[in-house]
Amino acid sequence: MKFRTVKRHIAESFRSIIRNGWMTLAAISAVAVTLLLVGSFIALLMNVNKLASDIENDVSIRVHVDLAAEEADREALQESLEGLENVESVEFSSREEELDNVIGSYGDAFGLFDGDNNPLYDVFVVNTTTPEQTAEVAQQAETLDYVAEVNYGGSDADRLFKVMGTVRNVGVVIIVALVFTAVFLIANTIRITIFSRRTEIEIMKLVGATNWFIRWPFLIEGALIGLIGALIPVSIISYVYLRGFDTIMNYLSGTYFALLPPNPFLILLVAALLSIGVIIGSLGSAMSIRKFLKV
Repeated sequence: MKFRTVKRHIAESFRSIIRNGWMTLAAISAVAVTLLLVGSFIALLMNVNKLASDIENDVSIRVHVDLAAEEADREALQESLEGLENVESVEFSSREEELDNVIGSYGDAFGLFDGDNNPLYDVFVVNTTTPEQTAEVAQQAETLDYVAEVNYGGSDADRLFKVMGTVRNVGVVIIVALVFTAVFLIANTIRITIFSRRTEIEIMKLVGATNWFIRWPFLIEGALIGLIGALIPVSIISYVYLRGFDTIMNYLSGTYFALLPPNPFLILLVAALLSIGVIIGSLGSAMSIRKFLKV
């Protein structure tokens, strides 16, 4: 395609956007509202997924060492735990450290159990490579020598993993449904715009214009409508996310949980929404104009 022709198509697209002001506004509004829903839900789902991963990763296996175990026995048990399949790390916590944690959580009253009165066990904290392998590794750890008890949350942890998996799957389905809804709404809005110009298209066909010569200005116009429409939700989501991120992170300070940082998450989300807007706008124009090219 010659540069002069490209320039003509772009100029014609801008003229059409201005000439059909109200219809253009309707199309841009449809893009903006739809992408605001899509972008908001993507941001929500991705952060729920991040928090779910934080919760899952916080689930660890606590292997209590038998009180009769000597230092050599504890070292042998640690080697055995580290040798288990799907074990990522093993950390040792002594009886004294466990008591300090209890005192820090529940108060100085538990300080009475210091020294020989300490009823707690030495503990190995075992983390698996993936949260779903926790139950299997816990069962294997129970069979090792000098293990008094193994605790990882049992059925509660298993139920947590299932709930988080369901949340992820449902979220993906909803996002896909929203994107298809966006294509449908925007295509119908643009179809109304093109319908008002059907006489112009018919005349161009009758004087010998090719389908692509007619189609290009509409594709560019659809892309511009999608881009302009995407800028609105991008601005709103960016502002709300940046303000909300600081507020929520203040509440989460001191915990293992965190939201996705604006850089790079927000940058990638903005790029994705702008791309979706351009693609959906062009796709909506392509779907809409096809009917009117059959003259």
